[in-house]
Amino acid sequence: MPSGTRDAVLKFYFGPMDCGKSTLALQLNYNHGRQGRRGLVLTKHDRSGGPKITSRIGLGLEAIEVVDSLDLVRLVTAHDRVDYLICDEACFYAVEQIEQLADLVDEHGVDVYAFGLASDFRSVMFPAAQRLFELADEVYRMQVEVLCWCGRPGLLNARVVDGAMARTGEQVVIGDTDAAHVRYQVLCRRHHRSGLLSEGRPSDEDEGSAA
Repeated sequence: MPSGTRDAVLKFYFGPMDCGKSTLALQLNYNHGRQGRRGLVLTKHDRSGGPKITSRIGLGLEAIEVVDSLDLVRLVTAHDRVDYLICDEACFYAVEQIEQLADLVDEHGVDVYAFGLASDFRSVMFPAAQRLFELADEVYRMQVEVLCWCGRPGLLNARVVDGAMARTGEQVVIGDTDAAHVRYQVLCRRHHRSGLLSEGRPSDEDEGSAA
């Protein structure tokens, strides 16, 4: 059981790609560990393709991969002591697993720090993210400024397939921000709605793209 007498908390940190979510997750884990607290680090669908948390500034840490069948309460209670969880990419968890995180906070006194996107490439909220908004004690929009190509604040993640913005397809398709077949690009609301990926670039509707 965790040490101390204060109530545990469920916190959700959200924002678009490149805003520093994974970097903050690694920093929090480091800070808690320095104080003698014991924690577990979890992730799902990390950009590295492996069971680890990686940040775009080069930091990384091995993590437990959250598969859909993983019972997070059983995972934690199988350990002698867990004071906190770092849950990166929590937007990809099953909704049931978000409920389990709340149970760990309320019934087992474990602090939970969840990080993830709010919405998918269509600007539709991920079910797990929606549940975190509903259940979290505290919700934080990440403050590291991310810009669209036009200079406006980047708020939404666009999926780009073979150079054209996709509007349909599976909700979760793993990619990164490089020039791969499937990649993601942060856009402002205006250019996410229009599909304009760069200055003078026609929208996906004009190009007749398909996911």
